[in-house]
Amino acid sequence: MENPSREEIGRILKRSRRIAVIGLSDNPARTSYTVSQAMQASGYEIIPVNPTIESALGVKAVSSLKDIEGPVDIVNVFRRSEFLPEIAREFDEINSPVFWSQLGVVNEEAYSFLKEKGYTVIMDRCIKVEHALTR
Repeated sequence: MENPSREEIGRILKRSRRIAVIGLSDNPARTSYTVSQAMQASGYEIIPVNPTIESALGVKAVSSLKDIEGPVDIVNVFRRSEFLPEIAREFDEINSPVFWSQLGVVNEEAYSFLKEKGYTVIMDRCIKVEHALTR
Protein backbone atom coordinates (compact mmCIF):
# COMPACT_ATOMS: atom_id res chain seq x y z
CA MET A 1 0.00 0.00 0.00
CA GLU A 2 1.32 3.41 -0.99
CA ASN A 3 -0.26 6.78 -0.30
CA PRO A 4 0.10 9.77 -2.61
CA SER A 5 2.97 12.13 -1.81
CA ARG A 6 2.34 14.90 0.70
CA GLU A 7 2.45 17.37 -2.22
CA GLU A 8 -0.29 15.45 -4.03
CA ILE A 9 -2.34 15.22 -0.82
CA GLY A 10 -2.00 19.02 -0.54
CA ARG A 11 -3.31 19.43 -4.09
CA ILE A 12 -6.25 17.11 -3.34
CA LEU A 13 -7.17 19.11 -0.24
CA LYS A 14 -6.84 22.46 -2.05
CA ARG A 15 -9.20 21.45 -4.88
CA SER A 16 -11.73 19.67 -2.65
CA ARG A 17 -14.76 21.29 -0.97
CA ARG A 18 -17.22 18.50 -0.02
CA ILE A 19 -16.20 15.75 2.39
CA ALA A 20 -18.52 12.88 3.29
CA VAL A 21 -17.50 11.49 6.68
CA ILE A 22 -18.48 7.87 7.28
CA GLY A 23 -18.82 7.16 10.98
CA LEU A 24 -19.03 10.81 12.02
CA SER A 25 -20.25 10.91 15.61
CA ASP A 26 -22.49 13.55 17.14
CA ASN A 27 -20.42 13.29 20.34
CA PRO A 28 -17.98 16.26 20.59
CA ALA A 29 -15.53 14.06 22.55
CA ARG A 30 -15.04 11.66 19.62
CA THR A 31 -12.13 12.06 17.22
CA SER A 32 -14.41 11.93 14.17
CA TYR A 33 -16.27 14.96 15.53
CA THR A 34 -13.22 17.08 16.39
CA VAL A 35 -11.45 16.31 13.11
CA SER A 36 -14.57 17.03 11.06
CA GLN A 37 -15.27 20.19 13.07
CA ALA A 38 -11.77 21.47 12.25
CA MET A 39 -12.24 20.70 8.56
CA GLN A 40 -15.63 22.44 8.60
CA ALA A 41 -14.03 25.48 10.28
CA SER A 42 -11.45 25.49 7.46
CA GLY A 43 -14.20 25.93 4.88
CA TYR A 44 -15.05 22.36 3.86
CA GLU A 45 -18.65 21.20 3.59
CA ILE A 46 -18.99 18.17 5.86
CA ILE A 47 -21.66 15.54 5.17
CA PRO A 48 -22.22 13.16 8.11
CA VAL A 49 -22.75 9.55 6.98
CA ASN A 50 -24.04 7.60 9.96
CA PRO A 51 -27.40 5.80 10.19
CA THR A 52 -27.39 6.01 14.00
CA ILE A 53 -27.47 9.82 14.39
CA GLU A 54 -29.83 12.59 13.32
CA SER A 55 -27.15 15.22 12.69
CA ALA A 56 -23.62 16.32 13.52
CA LEU A 57 -21.95 19.73 13.31
CA GLY A 58 -25.32 21.27 12.45
CA VAL A 59 -25.77 19.08 9.37
CA LYS A 60 -28.44 16.41 8.88
CA ALA A 61 -26.87 12.96 8.67
CA VAL A 62 -27.47 10.52 5.83
CA SER A 63 -27.59 6.74 6.23
CA SER A 64 -25.27 5.86 3.36
CA LEU A 65 -23.12 7.39 0.64
CA LYS A 66 -25.87 6.69 -1.89
CA ASP A 67 -28.17 9.09 0.00
CA ILE A 68 -25.92 12.10 -0.72
CA GLU A 69 -27.14 14.50 -3.38
CA GLY A 70 -24.50 15.88 -5.71
CA PRO A 71 -20.80 15.14 -6.05
CA VAL A 72 -18.46 14.39 -3.14
CA ASP A 73 -14.77 15.31 -3.40
CA ILE A 74 -13.48 13.08 -0.58
CA VAL A 75 -14.99 10.23 1.40
CA ASN A 76 -13.28 10.19 4.81
CA VAL A 77 -13.76 6.99 6.82
CA PHE A 78 -13.87 6.72 10.61
CA ARG A 79 -14.75 3.02 10.86
CA ARG A 80 -12.70 -0.01 11.85
CA SER A 81 -10.42 -1.51 9.22
CA GLU A 82 -12.51 -4.66 8.74
CA PHE A 83 -15.40 -2.54 7.40
CA LEU A 84 -13.33 -0.96 4.61
CA PRO A 85 -14.02 -3.58 1.87
CA GLU A 86 -17.79 -3.07 2.23
CA ILE A 87 -17.37 0.71 2.36
CA ALA A 88 -15.09 0.60 -0.70
CA ARG A 89 -17.79 -1.23 -2.70
CA GLU A 90 -20.38 1.41 -1.72
CA PHE A 91 -17.87 4.18 -2.53
CA ASP A 92 -17.49 2.69 -6.03
CA GLU A 93 -21.20 3.36 -6.63
CA ILE A 94 -21.02 7.14 -6.10
CA ASN A 95 -19.23 9.97 -7.88
CA SER A 96 -16.15 10.62 -5.72
CA PRO A 97 -12.50 10.51 -6.76
CA VAL A 98 -10.83 10.17 -3.33
CA PHE A 99 -11.22 7.48 -0.66
CA TRP A 100 -9.52 8.43 2.62
CA SER A 101 -9.32 6.35 5.79
CA GLN A 102 -8.19 7.88 9.04
CA LEU A 103 -5.10 7.16 11.12
CA GLY A 104 -4.92 3.48 12.07
CA VAL A 105 -7.54 2.43 9.49
CA VAL A 106 -6.02 0.20 6.80
CA ASN A 107 -7.28 -2.68 4.69
CA GLU A 108 -5.30 -4.19 1.82
CA GLU A 109 -8.38 -5.73 0.14
CA ALA A 110 -10.16 -2.36 0.02
CA TYR A 111 -6.99 -0.61 -1.14
CA SER A 112 -6.42 -3.05 -4.02
CA PHE A 113 -10.08 -2.96 -5.08
CA LEU A 114 -10.10 0.85 -5.26
CA LYS A 115 -6.68 1.24 -6.91
CA GLU A 116 -7.62 -1.28 -9.61
CA LYS A 117 -10.62 0.93 -10.40
CA GLY A 118 -8.41 4.03 -10.68
CA TYR A 119 -9.37 5.88 -7.51
CA THR A 120 -7.03 7.93 -5.36
CA VAL A 121 -6.68 6.07 -2.07
CA ILE A 122 -5.23 7.48 1.14
CA MET A 123 -5.10 5.25 4.21
CA ASP A 124 -3.77 5.59 7.74
CA ARG A 125 -3.55 9.40 7.55
CA CYS A 126 -5.43 12.03 9.53
CA ILE A 127 -7.08 14.50 7.17
CA LYS A 128 -6.83 17.30 9.77
CA VAL A 129 -3.08 16.77 10.19
CA GLU A 130 -2.51 16.55 6.44
CA HIS A 131 -4.52 19.73 5.94
CA ALA A 132 -2.39 21.55 8.52
CA LEU A 133 0.85 20.27 6.96
CA THR A 134 -0.08 21.19 3.38
CA ARG A 135 -1.65 24.64 3.70
